[in-house]
Amino acid sequence: MTFPENLKYSEEHEWIRIEDNNIAYIGITQHAQSELGEIVYVEVETVGEEIDRGDEFGVVEAVKTTSDLFMPVSGKIIEFNPAISQEGDDNPALVNEAPYGEGWIIKIEMRDVTELDDLMSADAYAEMVG
Repeated sequence: MTFPENLKYSEEHEWIRIEDNNIAYIGITQHAQSELGEIVYVEVETVGEEIDRGDEFGVVEAVKTTSDLFMPVSGKIIEFNPAISQEGDDNPALVNEAPYGEGWIIKIEMRDVTELDDLMSADAYAEMVG
């Protein structure tokens, strides 16, 4: 299992990738998607909303279970990945196929970049999941 070094990780198994100043992408880790199994649906109804760190922003539905998605940092959700949404290409399997790439879930504008300091490095996350 891989955990890219350029990402930060939450205890709830979300990753965050900073793109430009306070703009970031969020998805679920390879570990999380492998535990969930085949992803069949991703729901995010919070686009345009300010969400606090630790609050739920959506749901991932797999063949065998559903799982809430939690914000690793506070911010405004500015985009739901059109490749996985029903309004777009509707291919939620991208979360399984490319969890750190095309399978990202949301794009946000971070409210407080210092919250990144509370997240785990790739090594710390790998140690947590064993």
